[in-house]
Amino acid sequence: MNAFLLWLEEKFMPPMARLSEQRHLRAIRDGVISTLSLIIVGSFFIIIAQPPYKPLADFVKPYVGDIMIPFRLTVGLMSLYAAYGMGYSLAKSYKLDGISGGVLSLAAFLMATIPLNVDSVMTEAAKAGIKGAAPMGFILPMGNLGGAGMFTAILTMIFAVETLRLLKKFNVTIKMPEQVPESVSRSFEALIPAAFIITIMWVVRVLLKFDINARLLDLFSPIKNIMGNNLAGVVVPVILITLLWSAGIHGVSVIGSVIRPIWLMLLAENTNAVAAGNLAPNIAPEPFLQWLIWIGGSGATLGLCLLMIFSKSEYLKQVGRFSIVPGIFNINEPMIFGVPLVMNPILAIPFILGPTVISIISYFAVQLNLVGRFHILAPWTLPAPIGAFMATGGDWRVVVLVFINIGITTLIYYPFFKVYEKKMVAEEKANAELAVSDTVQA
Repeated sequence: MNAFLLWLEEKFMPPMARLSEQRHLRAIRDGVISTLSLIIVGSFFIIIAQPPYKPLADFVKPYVGDIMIPFRLTVGLMSLYAAYGMGYSLAKSYKLDGISGGVLSLAAFLMATIPLNVDSVMTEAAKAGIKGAAPMGFILPMGNLGGAGMFTAILTMIFAVETLRLLKKFNVTIKMPEQVPESVSRSFEALIPAAFIITIMWVVRVLLKFDINARLLDLFSPIKNIMGNNLAGVVVPVILITLLWSAGIHGVSVIGSVIRPIWLMLLAENTNAVAAGNLAPNIAPEPFLQWLIWIGGSGATLGLCLLMIFSKSEYLKQVGRFSIVPGIFNINEPMIFGVPLVMNPILAIPFILGPTVISIISYFAVQLNLVGRFHILAPWTLPAPIGAFMATGGDWRVVVLVFINIGITTLIYYPFFKVYEKKMVAEEKANAELAVSDTVQA
């Protein structure tokens, strides 16, 4: 195990560390994360509109349309918000104006998602009997502005900001005198890049009638299905995240930078399905991992923390005591760096094995509909049973599964913990004897 951890540190860790700092992935991560507060708030309106208690559901049924408006303007527009946030972040990483980067990314995204035939959209709306459909004018359907448009938002963001960067690098911009206010000067600097970006997107989408979003969804559909409804799509990210943490790298930040857009798409599909009164189609959006796997934090360390509270090692006991409260709220950095779990050849095995085992159990529990599917993004700092209950829209069975998973990971940690505890007790005893010997000599 020591040789394996050494390989992780010397071979696996450096490229993963560089990957986590790659500017485009970092911009995607920061931009997507900037939308989470809106998604969390919007998701809770699903609980109000679709309460698990039937009499209450019957009571709110006439008001569901009004109740769902905040959801549709938050979760339903997540890619719109992400496009701006990602563009802002990437522009700032190049030391460009963040606002210009965000606005140009947003404009490029909207140009990529306009309907090819506006008249047909209006006709269909009128046929459906929507009041006032005929005189509404130009319509931008929201279908591709939520999770379904995330890949398009990423692609158009990169195109827009890289265009801004290259044109500024070669001085293809309008420069205003120094006495002109900065906000005005900034707008004129982005004028030529904006004209170029909008024209290119107009040619691609309108003249060539190329549906970027549809093509990207076709391209990534196999990956999305694997990530959301395939056992390997659940287990592989879990193993990679725990491997990275074992080597001292924030595994969720690295892997999440790549996978989180897919997780959000899966979550949006589940949320929209439940809002329409249907079964959520995807097994494993990100809340699946948050509430059934990362119980107590990455590595499912809450069980280990409970074992440490009653440890014979004074050091481990103290670490367990000051880690238990953060652990209940899924914050386990005190344990990861206090035990430590990083580069620990004994505890690295259950740190990887435990989450892997419960990810397999949880996958089949959800697949077989033994517990409800996740369709709400609850705050990650909630205790796992409460967060799981809310994220499934009030399924009490998932609370039972959370406690089962805690029990399983505790059992997996136990033999390795006892070995590590014995080592720590021996070290503490040796240090105590050395201290006594130094005192006698003095």
